[in-house]
Amino acid sequence: MTAENDEPDRSEGVLRGGVSRRSILTGTATLAAAPLVAGALGGGAQAQQQAVDPRAPVPVTLRINGQDHHLALDVRTTLLDALRENVGLTGSKKGCDQGQCGACTVHVDGRRTLSCLTLAVSAEGREVTTIEGLAGANGDLHPMQQAFIDHDAFQCGYCTPGQIMSAVTCVEEGHATSAAEIREYMSGNLCRCAAYPNIVAAIEQAKPTMEA
Repeated sequence: MTAENDEPDRSEGVLRGGVSRRSILTGTATLAAAPLVAGALGGGAQAQQQAVDPRAPVPVTLRINGQDHHLALDVRTTLLDALRENVGLTGSKKGCDQGQCGACTVHVDGRRTLSCLTLAVSAEGREVTTIEGLAGANGDLHPMQQAFIDHDAFQCGYCTPGQIMSAVTCVEEGHATSAAEIREYMSGNLCRCAAYPNIVAAIEQAKPTMEA
């Protein structure tokens, strides 16, 4: 057998392995056209989706401090903005608006939450508690609120609502066994007035009453 007979017939563009150039080109064209065909078939659905304004308000019911609030919100609205701008509860403060200072701390289902990083729609069906809802129904201050007053654990007061909300969960979650543990747990709440020693003392005072 000669070398000439060993070579495959390339008159039809046959490559090694028996695959022709024509089949490769045909397959490539099919793959390239597939997205265009799919787009044409789904064009109506896409056009319908594009016609919906993503900024259009959606109905949201938030349960805040034991009361339901029926709101119409842009889905991008944060829980902090909803509380302050739509519900009128301005106790939760907007400090950094980046989740770094803790001034916006609230409780969602009993857990401390940075409301500036939480979408309001994600809190639907959950129990939200703000600093305004911490006192008793008869108006008596929460033990932590009273302890902050007793120990003068604030100066300008801007960070105080978030400090108190975090301090409550610090005790409730069992992180107030020592001053060092309290400082570690509360490290996410910044105080520019540097009232940290007083804050620790307030938490230590409130702990026995809260656990009683």
